[in-house]
Amino acid sequence: MKLNKTHGDGSFDKKDFKYIGENVIIEKDVKIFHPENIILHDNIYIGHNTILKGYYKNTMEIGANTWIGQNCFFHSAGGILIETNVGIGPNVSILTSTHSLENLNGPILFQPVDFLKVKIFEGADIGVGSTILPGTTIGKMSQIGAMTLVNKDVPELCVFAGVPGKVIRKLPLGKNKK
Repeated sequence: MKLNKTHGDGSFDKKDFKYIGENVIIEKDVKIFHPENIILHDNIYIGHNTILKGYYKNTMEIGANTWIGQNCFFHSAGGILIETNVGIGPNVSILTSTHSLENLNGPILFQPVDFLKVKIFEGADIGVGSTILPGTTIGKMSQIGAMTLVNKDVPELCVFAGVPGKVIRKLPLGKNKK
């Protein structure tokens, strides 16, 4: 087996990003790969020890007013779009590529890779320790429960939880009471 070359140590300079907005806080020990394909809008917090693994082909875009907890792992080979006002708890993984199991010819590690974009729409909240698999979409204003496996699309305005995840209940959209 021939090993590929290293991807580097994840160190970066803010000038290396495709775009970086104002008031972006990147905590200590965050590692960022391929920042030239990462867009960070205004008012973003990225917690300690998070890894943003950009990819040379696709884009990772994180919308304004997004909070990302500690120890997250985002791999954007297939592309990641996170809209505005999204909360992402600690230890969340977002994956966007998988080895193809069609026409298996040898070890899975050496099979072709499928790239599938993940989209998280405005106002969603992702619970601690959740895993979001390639090609899934999380609807507007939906809550993903802690430790959930998101292996299918999540509708808007719902609580989605479990392994694998399922809709637990719909959320009402109403006016604030005083």
